[in-house]
Amino acid sequence: MSMDKLKVGVVYGGKSGEHEVSLQTAFAVTNAFDYDKYELVPFYISKQGTWKKGSVMHEPFARIEDLKLESSAGGTQDALNVLFSRLYGGAEALDIMFPLLHGTFGEDGTIQGMFEMADMPYVGAGVLASAGGMDKVVMKKLFAQAGIDQCAFTYFNATQWKQSEHEMIVQVEDQLGYPCFIKPANLGSSVGISKARNRDELKTAIEFALRYDTKVVIEEFVEAREVEVSVLGNDEPMASVPGEIVSSGEYYDYAAKYIDGQSQMLIPAPMDPEAADRIREAALQAFRAIEGNGISRADFFIRKSDGALLINEVNTMPGFTPYSMYPLLWRETGVSYGELLDRMIELGLERYNRKQALNYENGVQA
Repeated sequence: MSMDKLKVGVVYGGKSGEHEVSLQTAFAVTNAFDYDKYELVPFYISKQGTWKKGSVMHEPFARIEDLKLESSAGGTQDALNVLFSRLYGGAEALDIMFPLLHGTFGEDGTIQGMFEMADMPYVGAGVLASAGGMDKVVMKKLFAQAGIDQCAFTYFNATQWKQSEHEMIVQVEDQLGYPCFIKPANLGSSVGISKARNRDELKTAIEFALRYDTKVVIEEFVEAREVEVSVLGNDEPMASVPGEIVSSGEYYDYAAKYIDGQSQMLIPAPMDPEAADRIREAALQAFRAIEGNGISRADFFIRKSDGALLINEVNTMPGFTPYSMYPLLWRETGVSYGELLDRMIELGLERYNRKQALNYENGVQA
């Protein structure tokens, strides 16, 4: 007797600066699914934030352009009716949502909160971990609390910059010096990041970063190797072998990640087993520090001067593009792309079922 196929909603696109990256990820993922096991329902979110729901997929998309569901009837209302249909027992109800959104409005806890309200199981990190993993300042505070070593940093918001520009610059120069990195606090894929070597460049970089977020984080420059570890699991997460990035640019920026394909990924990273174990353990520690679930990729610096291991960040929705480190690290660890998708769905359902067992009543014992 054949089992019913699991009905998986795949949501991608979105309003963030990483819209195109999300399409690449969704194209790769929908091409890797086993259509004998799953029914896929595509949900496309435009750059303006409108939704389109496609019909059930029986085969992968042929081109990335097709992901935009141009011929789909129905808009945001129809898509959200399906998303919330579990609450009223609708015939179109899905078994689980698989968000493939990167950056703001997708990786930051906002859509995860909507799934929670819709009583919808979903793949990946929950609301708290997604929000904490997106806000680099909050993330760094969680790492500090967990005792994980990291680069020196400072931060401020747009209002502080507007009111006290000179003081903010002096603060950066006193605490970090040049060169330093300037990043929007809430964005991924290296969007909006600049390196500043002097005061003029610092001012320009801060203005640039504030176009993407209302808060900036500024980090000391560290001469280091860049090493990444993939994490998979809920309460008992596993860590992949480490991989090393040798960037084609001066640092691993958006172009190096997604456009030129010239950055080298050394998988596994050339290091002795003891160092590899240490970095894998640190990746699990970082995953727990943000209350992670499902997946994340932990990015580290190994400082060249003394070999110190410093956490850079965790990414709760790492890319799944052909260039992406996350699935490549698991492949090297013995988990194929298809197995990875299966496991991520299992973990999402496991987490949902565990939460369903909790009592949300008033807490009075019978």
